Amino acid sequence: MIRHRPARERGHADHGWLSTWHTFSFAGYHDPAHMGFRALRVINDDVIRAGGGFGTHGHRDMEIVTYVVEGELEHRDSLGTGSVLRPGDVQRMSAGSGVRHSEFNHSRTANLRLLQIWLLPAREGVEPGYAERHFTADDKRGRLRLVVAPDGADGALGIGQDARIHACILEPGQGVVHEPAPGRHTWIQVVRGSLDVGGLVLEEGDGAAASDEPRLAITGRDGAEFLLFDLA
Repeated sequence: MIRHRPARERGHADHGWLSTWHTFSFAGYHDPAHMGFRALRVINDDVIRAGGGFGTHGHRDMEIVTYVVEGELEHRDSLGTGSVLRPGDVQRMSAGSGVRHSEFNHSRTANLRLLQIWLLPAREGVEPGYAERHFTADDKRGRLRLVVAPDGADGALGIGQDARIHACILEPGQGVVHEPAPGRHTWIQVVRGSLDVGGLVLEEGDGAAASDEPRLAITGRDGAEFLLFDLA
């Protein structure tokens, strides 16, 4: 069964410096029907305007993945990490027993767009950790490129949860197939463009949950980019 989560039905908030869309309940947006999917708890599609950002704040016991779509993200944390991430960069921060960080748009003139993803950890209270990696467009073009995995397989970032995140770019008519193992569940999130998933059309910002689907045929419609989550 495939369940559609249309972009227009997500929660939305505009704070002036930040326009954010919430796939699942977050902050002031609460919908008991959309509290997450398996270990996947948050997908926020954020546009941070030039000069804006999140001041220093804390997290605990969450696996946080950031996928930069456009612009430049300036990150600093209590682990001593400081960097500027750009499109193609993927960041993983294991909050564990506690970490503090800030996130700002590095540019004074251009907007920053990113997807921030939270997954519940397999174990609480672990030592915090941080990693980032760059994946080129060619890495993701025409194939499901593993970017996050529990064992850090195939050059992916490691994560403290039984979850695998793939990134993919498809030209119109180009397709890939995902065949989850028995008992696994799939979430697809469209970053831009549109897709056909087994006859279901997904537009930018749409999501789809699939359970008990042994084979998912995914075809690009107009230069699509998406994330695919393989979840226990």
